[in-house]
Amino acid sequence: MSQTLPAIDTASTLETLLKSNKVHRNLHSGILVEHAVRRSEGLLADNGALVAYTGKYSGRIPKDKFTVKDPITAELVNWGDVNLAFDPEKFDALFERVVASLRDKELFVQDLYAGADSKYRLPIRVINEYAWHNLFVRALFVRPTDEELKTHRAEFTIVAAPEFQADPQRDGTRSEAFIVVSFTRKLVLIGGTKYAGEMKKSIFGVMNFLQPQNNVFPMHCSANVGKRGETALFFGLSGTGKTTLSADPERLLIGDDEHGWSPTGIFNFEGGCYAKCIKLSKENEPQIWNAIRFGSVLENVTLNKETRVPDYNDDSRTENTRCAYPVDYIEGAVIPGVGGHPKNVIFLTADAFGVLPPISKLSTDQAMYHFLSGYTAKVAGTEAGVKEPQPNFSTCFGSPFLPLRPKVYAEMLGRRMQEHGSQCWLVNTGWFGGPYGIGSRMKLPYTRAMVNAAIEGALNTVEFETDPAFGLTVPKSVPGVPAEFLRARDAWKDKAAYDKSAADLSARFAKNFEKFDVPANVRAAGPGLKKS
Repeated sequence: MSQTLPAIDTASTLETLLKSNKVHRNLHSGILVEHAVRRSEGLLADNGALVAYTGKYSGRIPKDKFTVKDPITAELVNWGDVNLAFDPEKFDALFERVVASLRDKELFVQDLYAGADSKYRLPIRVINEYAWHNLFVRALFVRPTDEELKTHRAEFTIVAAPEFQADPQRDGTRSEAFIVVSFTRKLVLIGGTKYAGEMKKSIFGVMNFLQPQNNVFPMHCSANVGKRGETALFFGLSGTGKTTLSADPERLLIGDDEHGWSPTGIFNFEGGCYAKCIKLSKENEPQIWNAIRFGSVLENVTLNKETRVPDYNDDSRTENTRCAYPVDYIEGAVIPGVGGHPKNVIFLTADAFGVLPPISKLSTDQAMYHFLSGYTAKVAGTEAGVKEPQPNFSTCFGSPFLPLRPKVYAEMLGRRMQEHGSQCWLVNTGWFGGPYGIGSRMKLPYTRAMVNAAIEGALNTVEFETDPAFGLTVPKSVPGVPAEFLRARDAWKDKAAYDKSAADLSARFAKNFEKFDVPANVRAAGPGLKKS
């Protein structure tokens, strides 16, 4: 690793590029849609959304994501399988080649903010080769007012060049696609992939590196607020219901995916939402359904060839169909996206083994344990080669996006919860009455009822009991939910099979947790098959 970097002025190079090219700056959504259609980048769906297809990559490519290892990052980043190191000189050379590939091309630029709280927001600039990518970032990040644009000075820049393909042997990448961030250059380079979500998540990673230095706890969670001002957080991996449960018609949405917990409260990192569309229905998710309109971007959603009506049940391109839309497309969304300190913190897990209780009340130690574990399960059909349920532990419910060591984030969670008296809940949105293939998925109305009861205080007066398999505190009753849906073991016909499956999952938790350096009280708070 070099201790000093050569004198390369990336900002000047980019300014020269933007002065010499045909550049569209800070266009509004309607004009960007016109450019995308003119350039044959996408189609207009019957509901008004722009539909684009991403080709080879229909999701994130974590093995192609790198962080430049230099004096700023060397001692702070948690290097390993998630945070892959990239050589500084290789980055500078790659930057020059990416810029060269963009010369004489029509470019689209948006000046935006990451962060709805003006005290902690990060001014960013996004330079795009595609108009639809520029529409995407305009929908997803915080849009400055005309007055704010006059003084906007980007502190981080994304250069997204999907048509540029790297040469791994020459460029130091793993494939033709890459996402590389340099905290010294304050740059993110993205190439070889058309999947727009890489731009969103690269800035999330940047915020996860920078914000702890500002005494802000960065979180991969959604957030909403009740009519009396009570804020709730929802942590969970993809497919656990984080976006769905936070988009509640009875509560106001702060944001669906990325937030900071500052000394003064919660704020959204984004100005939009990025919702999964597979099997989307107006009946189950009316707020998301109604948000998909002109100015939104649909990714990889199949359209009827004659009517251009989206078919949200079609997964022939990918199961990871998505829609990006401004958060104010959600009726009653909180603008700007800020809220008070959360009274309730919800951990969502889709347990495909069907053994975790539908809802549990966690102590602070248990909250720390389950936050570090970040458990959910993969099921057959979600990934190639997955034929039966497999546990998926993603540290802090966001391992791919966390540059720093896990204990940094876990300790911030613990401090914030203790300072503000926040109650944590573990909610299983997965299978019940048996494992995947035998049991059934938890009914969304029941899950909503349990979550609402927790965050509205309806569980403050009910009796609780200890689940013998995992040592979790489970309510004996929840308004609007039949009692038989609260006890996982009772719902299994084969109790011995439940005990075996619970013991297996408990052992997997323990094995995964061996890697963490935590106090004994936190380690002891994990699942363990208890003798009743």
